Amino acid sequence: MGDAENLWTRDPRTVLRAGPDLDLSALDRHGRPGWAGGKDEAKAFTARRGRLLSELQERLFAHGRTGGDRAVLLVVQGLDTAGKGGIVRHVIGMVDPQGVALRAFGVPTEEERQHHFLWRVRRALPRPGLIGVFDRSHYEDVLVPRVQGLVEEDVLTRRFDEINHFEEEIAASGTTVVKVALMVSYEEQGLRLMERLDRPDKHWKFDPGDVDTRRSWDAYQSAYADVLARTSTGVAPWYVVPADRKWYARLAVTELLTRTLVDLDLHWPGVSWDVAEQRRRLAATMSEESLREAASGVEDRAAEYRESEAAYAAAVADASSTESRRGG
Repeated sequence: MGDAENLWTRDPRTVLRAGPDLDLSALDRHGRPGWAGGKDEAKAFTARRGRLLSELQERLFAHGRTGGDRAVLLVVQGLDTAGKGGIVRHVIGMVDPQGVALRAFGVPTEEERQHHFLWRVRRALPRPGLIGVFDRSHYEDVLVPRVQGLVEEDVLTRRFDEINHFEEEIAASGTTVVKVALMVSYEEQGLRLMERLDRPDKHWKFDPGDVDTRRSWDAYQSAYADVLARTSTGVAPWYVVPADRKWYARLAVTELLTRTLVDLDLHWPGVSWDVAEQRRRLAATMSEESLREAASGVEDRAAEYRESEAAYAAAVADASSTESRRGG
């Protein structure tokens, strides 16, 4: 599935995972942890991985359509300009949209305020067979109140506990949770906001409130550090992705999602009906000319299937290699 070289020196699920010793203030947000190449190599490899990701997503979709219970939920968090929309366009955009359930969470509506803060999130969870994507998420209900002082500390503590329990429940039901925190630097955020002001075609992306949020930078960094420390669990870990280089963030999320799907070990589902019998029934509805055409392509289709399965197996083996391949 492509010739672009795999320059991952470590599994990003290891190198990007939020651990107990994570210090956000020391994070190199311009870095490219685990990747030995540059932008051009990353773009080529992302395209290669995209072909594998697309087939993995199709297998997941087929699994769900035939009674399976597995799903994947990708949670994407980050401050303004961190690249959340770019992840949706450039990573999720590589798969069939019918197998994706995308939800962007903004300020709660009047109806949503009448319910528990997880009510709207639970309603947006992906069905079996789908990749769910949350552009922002239930974490807004601990980040924003923490920074703006909207609730007491005991309420925040209770929400953290409820989120952890909620994600354990999701995982137990068959949904694998992948949480990504896109971390852009203060300087890079300023440049990206200024670009939106410089370009009339980007004005719609700018909100005067973005500057107000930026003035609370330190408070948001502290709030994110608290979230990562208190909600990165065994069943729903956080992956902290340096986001100053958009190409690296997209590469990393592609790899995280691909390896997660590989680990589900999904196969094309079997069927309850007899293939030979259905072939005979279909043949009875076809002309002799069509039957001859179909028969002439049997060997080619069989060879195409074998080649496709061999290429898939090789791509999966490549994605399954976890640690150092280059001594890095």
